[in-house]
Amino acid sequence: MTESAAPPEFTFTVFTGTHNRAATLHRPYDSLRAQTFRDFEWLIIDNESTDGTPELVRQWQAEADFPIRYEWQTNVGHHGSVNRAVVEARGRFFTILDSDDAAVPDALERFLAAWESIPPDEREGFVGVTALCRDERGDPLGGPFPFDPTDSNSTEMRYRYKRLGERWGFQRTDVMREFGYPTIPGYTGMFSGQLLWGAIGRRYRTRYINEYLGIVTQDQPDTLTKGSPDPRRNAPGEALEARALLEHDMRYFRYDPWGFYLKAAKYVRSALLSGQGLRQQAAALGNAPARALWAAALPVGIAVYVAERLRLGRFLPGAAGRGVLR
Repeated sequence: MTESAAPPEFTFTVFTGTHNRAATLHRPYDSLRAQTFRDFEWLIIDNESTDGTPELVRQWQAEADFPIRYEWQTNVGHHGSVNRAVVEARGRFFTILDSDDAAVPDALERFLAAWESIPPDEREGFVGVTALCRDERGDPLGGPFPFDPTDSNSTEMRYRYKRLGERWGFQRTDVMREFGYPTIPGYTGMFSGQLLWGAIGRRYRTRYINEYLGIVTQDQPDTLTKGSPDPRRNAPGEALEARALLEHDMRYFRYDPWGFYLKAAKYVRSALLSGQGLRQQAAALGNAPARALWAAALPVGIAVYVAERLRLGRFLPGAAGRGVLR
């Protein structure tokens, strides 16, 4: 990704990507107005909203006592918006606050305190801090982390500690600029967040804290990242995420063999839907344990692929062998 040469102007950049969310943007706005820590900017990337979002943001820019930057762009979805926001960010730290979510009043203050609790000589090996979330009724979304704090990464948290659910945190902006979501020409589907967080976690740790700092709304459909009934739309991104896990994270296999097996089957299915034949898939896996697990998952992955092609009505009888081996 393109690096910014300018030094940080703020401690935090709070980024919100939006598309036709004028009815919900008041949630992040109101929670930012209430923050006890004030050294932050709010960066809004608008993906072609047609519901009055620009006018609403201009009103807030005129009245708010914190900087609000508004950028309009052609709709490139969530991952494209994150990539742009990371380049545009003027904060030392970067956090994503969705267009219908909120934060508790001392969230940024608590994040900074957790970061400063990391010994200074160890901070270079950390990317940021992640906290727990509640829904709008106050109910926890996912269980607590195994220790308080837990210094780990997203892959270990998922497969070793079995900690799933909504989380919210911040990352160093300079590290986010090292990584970012991949760009596939012509691809408009989704990328799993784990594709990005998994890559970062192979080089940096995160401090996980058992504090409920995020408020996640459960009653709103996602308008920025749209799904599709055609499984081929998101298949390239799903194949990349599954392959990355198999290539780089087999050390966690012993903690969740079944989860890894299912991910290997998903790699087979998603790669086939993306037009990648079996030989190409095997060649892309750079270690013997990953190739062995991939081979064991072939029957399930191919079966799911065939079922989805039949459901789509585009599978040609008798062409299965040619389709999966080309």
